[in-house]
Amino acid sequence: MLHTLQTKPALPFIRMMSSSTVQPGTSATASLAVKTSGLASAIPLDTQQDAFPKVFATARLVALMEIAGARTLKPLLQPGQQSVGVSIDMTHSSPTPLDAEVTAEATYRGREEKLHVFDVVARNKGGEVGKPVHRRAIVDAERVEQGVKKRAEVA
Repeated sequence: MLHTLQTKPALPFIRMMSSSTVQPGTSATASLAVKTSGLASAIPLDTQQDAFPKVFATARLVALMEIAGARTLKPLLQPGQQSVGVSIDMTHSSPTPLDAEVTAEATYRGREEKLHVFDVVARNKGGEVGKPVHRRAIVDAERVEQGVKKRAEVA
């Protein structure tokens, strides 16, 4: 099973940056036990057309990896700031079954201009299940909410 995912959303809310630092090599983890709602088979919009296996969904794996990266940046956040995922270039290389535990570990690589870059690896008892390079930005939470409101007005 091999899934490759690349996402690159727009960056209109990146403005404020913290004066604190996180050293390269700093890491944080996030773990979860795979539940029915986290299976790829729980994702279909149309059960007649969309058939997915009963394994940990790639989308949920990405979310777990983002949480690990966000935890690494937490010391940098000032009041009113949050970190957001900007890009992920990931390979989902092995399946994880229902009830198995998955742990993602994000290791801070450093900065590329305004973005914070991480090497992430996710594992279950059987070994590595996914590995991305992940980029996050620290943003003003209020500006993000304003952007959401503008999008909602045109939707």
